[in-house]
Amino acid sequence: MRVSAKADYGLRAMASLALLSAGRDGPVTREQIGESQEIPVAFLENILLDLKRAGLVTSVRGQRGGFRLSRPANTITLAQVIRALEGPLASVRGQRPESLAYTGPAATLREVWIAVRANLRAVLEQVTIADLVEGRLPEDIAALTEVPDAWHAR
Repeated sequence: MRVSAKADYGLRAMASLALLSAGRDGPVTREQIGESQEIPVAFLENILLDLKRAGLVTSVRGQRGGFRLSRPANTITLAQVIRALEGPLASVRGQRPESLAYTGPAATLREVWIAVRANLRAVLEQVTIADLVEGRLPEDIAALTEVPDAWHAR
């Protein structure tokens, strides 16, 4: 899986927004979010608009305006943020795996892509923005990081 800068920045922005919003009455500015995560504000503006279109954040206009999560951080998954910014979690040449057809020795490749998507979902749909902010992962996800081979590039 290749994670784009947009998806990475978007996840970091959502975590920052959740943390900066905690115990606060007003919204958080994009400048505050950008500064906290070293995200260029011009790039962040487009990300926040996409997140707003997806219903994950709301915006408040005016001099004291900014952004808020549209619902609690523990109900927003990493998968939802990535889909809002990039589309489907797994695609092959821009197509959904179930729409592909292969022949001959590659006939089962479609099932491989579906299994890859299922495994991405198994992680990204379980981890929430609150998990990031709290610095903890669900036990079964954390266990995946404890496999020594997980830390080695291949």
